[in-house]
Amino acid sequence: MALSSSQLETITKQVYQKFPELKGSSPVIQSRPAPGAKSPGAEEHYLVTFKGGGQTAGRKTIFRVVRVTADARGRVVKISTSR
Repeated sequence: MALSSSQLETITKQVYQKFPELKGSSPVIQSRPAPGAKSPGAEEHYLVTFKGGGQTAGRKTIFRVVRVTADARGRVVKISTSR
């Protein structure tokens, strides 16, 4: 089962609210087995990756990657970022 468009929209809104410099970037979605899941029918997790950039006060460009782990219901489990 894949994430529905409404679930993806909810995740995207949360990311854009927390990281406004990523607004307009398209997410890449990957399906992953849930941590500790050993059976093929176990609940899946989804890795939703956003890439974008912004500028600092000193006019330097910062590239940012935000990774969101969501469960099969579309709820955010974890958000991590790198710059």
